[in-house]
Amino acid sequence: MKYSKIFGKTIKTVPSDAQMISHKYLWQGGFIRRFSAGRWGFLPLGMRVWQKIYHIIEEEMEAIGCQRLVVPTFHPIEIWQATGRDQAFGEEMLVIDDHHGNTFAIGATAEGMMVELVKMFSPSYKDLPIEIYQFSQKFRDDKRPRGGIMRVREFMMKDAYSFDKDQAGLEKNYKKMLSAYKKIFNECGLKFITTEAESGAMGGSVSHEFMVPADIGEDSLFYCSSCKEYFKDKSKCPKCKAKLEEKKMVEIGHIFQLGTKYSLAQEALFLDEKGKRQPFIMGCYGIGVSRILSSIAEVICDEKGIIWPKAIAPFDVSLVVLDKSLLPEALDVEEALEAEGFSVLVDDRDEAAGVKFNDASLIGNPYILVMGKKYLKDKIIDVEVRATKKKHEFTKEQALKFIVKEYD
Repeated sequence: MKYSKIFGKTIKTVPSDAQMISHKYLWQGGFIRRFSAGRWGFLPLGMRVWQKIYHIIEEEMEAIGCQRLVVPTFHPIEIWQATGRDQAFGEEMLVIDDHHGNTFAIGATAEGMMVELVKMFSPSYKDLPIEIYQFSQKFRDDKRPRGGIMRVREFMMKDAYSFDKDQAGLEKNYKKMLSAYKKIFNECGLKFITTEAESGAMGGSVSHEFMVPADIGEDSLFYCSSCKEYFKDKSKCPKCKAKLEEKKMVEIGHIFQLGTKYSLAQEALFLDEKGKRQPFIMGCYGIGVSRILSSIAEVICDEKGIIWPKAIAPFDVSLVVLDKSLLPEALDVEEALEAEGFSVLVDDRDEAAGVKFNDASLIGNPYILVMGKKYLKDKIIDVEVRATKKKHEFTKEQALKFIVKEYD
């Protein structure tokens, strides 16, 4: 892909309200743009990262047998009222009336809708467990959106739901989802912490948060440098009694054991082995695509820009061409890399070398290849590993073998 053809280029200016690194780099790198407070669009580079995260989540959901579907974004308000969640969400909930006089909550989450959907099929114990999920836009009228796409009013969420006949079944599904979430975050390259959490407005008895240490985080955990563990309580370490250090955290995922909170309120029942009606035992499991993306940009970076993990980088390789006469040979290199399954962003712009180098570092693709004077003279390509800043000098064939080996 020629960079000259990409819609949305790098930019030097920084938004006046950009207090987070991720906000600054994603804006300058041409990944996102704002339309109004808390509402953002993803440009082509941003969408490439977004889609890779999306597919990682999708693959892990499918791997554990969770089936994908989708429910409407407008929820009949009566569903929210049945569980009292309209009051729990309060002013963050967006409500709209249609031309027929019907009132709808614009989806902030979808537990109630999923319960109504499962009720339609009057399942028995033989049909359980049911494990379903969707990707859908969520809307929350947050009073203080901030940090670019870190905290927003409109965002894409993967929300999954399990319906079981008993607590043992719920716990089995919960553990399965807990493991899947860890795989997702590991594949995305994040160093995260899993901790027990409050269920809040969601309800239920047990929940876990997945959190990433970041100075801009709004949550806190307390770290023991001796035991190398995190705790919710700020008092002394319960193991070694050492003083704990407060660490700011960003939440990247949250899962809940809901129990019968929704099934009882919405009269969602199944027939058990004795033919008696029982409420479903539910779990729900949420993860935000854009929150993962912004968290990675926030914590996996340096003074030059983002350092995307290989699995989610917009391109595998940035190929910087410093002499127009080399473009045909650069396109041959691109073709050779693509034949091996790699994606390549060829910087063919008529810009100074320094501009191209800076932009390649800002965009953050895992490998930066440079074709310039050394290639004109000796057919040598400079190769930089973005994450380590290690530099090499290779022939075309050596560069190809190096990248293939790096991805093995």
